[in-house]
Amino acid sequence: MIEDSTATAAPIHCCLLRLSALGDISHVIPVVRAVRRTHPDWRLTWVIGDAYWPLVRDLDGVEWLVYDKRGGLPAFWRLARRLRARRFDLLLHMQTSLRANALSAFVRAGARIGWDRARSREGHGWMIDERLREAPPQHQVQGFLAFARHLGCAAAEPDWDLPISPAARRFAADALPGGQPTLLISPCASRPARDWPAARYAAVARFAIEELGLRVLVCGDRSGRAHRAGETIAAAHPAIIDLTGRDTLEKLIGLLDRASIVLGPDSGPLHLANALGKPVVGLYAATQSARSGPYHSLEWCVDRYEQAARRFLGQPASALRWGRRIERPGVMELITVDDVTERLHAVAGRIGLRRPA
Repeated sequence: MIEDSTATAAPIHCCLLRLSALGDISHVIPVVRAVRRTHPDWRLTWVIGDAYWPLVRDLDGVEWLVYDKRGGLPAFWRLARRLRARRFDLLLHMQTSLRANALSAFVRAGARIGWDRARSREGHGWMIDERLREAPPQHQVQGFLAFARHLGCAAAEPDWDLPISPAARRFAADALPGGQPTLLISPCASRPARDWPAARYAAVARFAIEELGLRVLVCGDRSGRAHRAGETIAAAHPAIIDLTGRDTLEKLIGLLDRASIVLGPDSGPLHLANALGKPVVGLYAATQSARSGPYHSLEWCVDRYEQAARRFLGQPASALRWGRRIERPGVMELITVDDVTERLHAVAGRIGLRRPA
């Protein structure tokens, strides 16, 4: 446990190490907010992957050490030298990947705090000298907030206050002019095994337009998988807007903020939508919504993880290790179109969306 810096001669300098991925980067934001609120004089330096830095670069009071993950060993050693030249009072080691653990070896810090044993892997335990307390099965957001609580911060619930750039707002206003309620579909997860069939998204998109009177926008990255999904969904109705491959992470924030409801599988965009206060219909079968669903929209998720555990592993979900993935062919097909349209209809009713007369 770190003492309050008011008792020391100089402010605590804290290094946060979390390189990726999108959803987990969003989970670190409430940690930063909590530390800044409780210890406003602390200096914060965040070591982050370059692909995700645009999401958080406007956070107040944070210095950035940005890692070019595509730069290979030269980029690794450039960052390692920068880290070795610094001295920190405290390291929050929030990532257990082999690359992050290797980088952490170059962080000189008086105290090194990391995950508990159950969540450590790939040598993480060798890189830290303090562990978070062992915790019962919990949502990932609460897992990250445990770092803030370890530092004496009041952090029972997350506070995101996600920054949105003026450029992102302009892009979203141009893409979605007027005030028509909009369903944003982000169909692809980082792992293909978590994707729901594009043809089923297409059926849901038609329902949203014809039965709920929603405008529908589909977005995704520049991968062939995302483009194929976007084309399949857009073909379902001429009114569907397909921006697949045309938005950046910064622009995605603007689109999510302008949306009324967001739909997709276990993926980073769902967590960003949650951070912006949007209702999210998340689709879960390969993973558990209770662990990695959109934090404030768990009631709207379609979760077939229990069914997947019994069908593909022959066990109830309670018998599996918390966080076990069931990324098997066909697992996401356990979710039906009716499952999703029912949930979408319920969300639209809850937030007061009605089909125009």
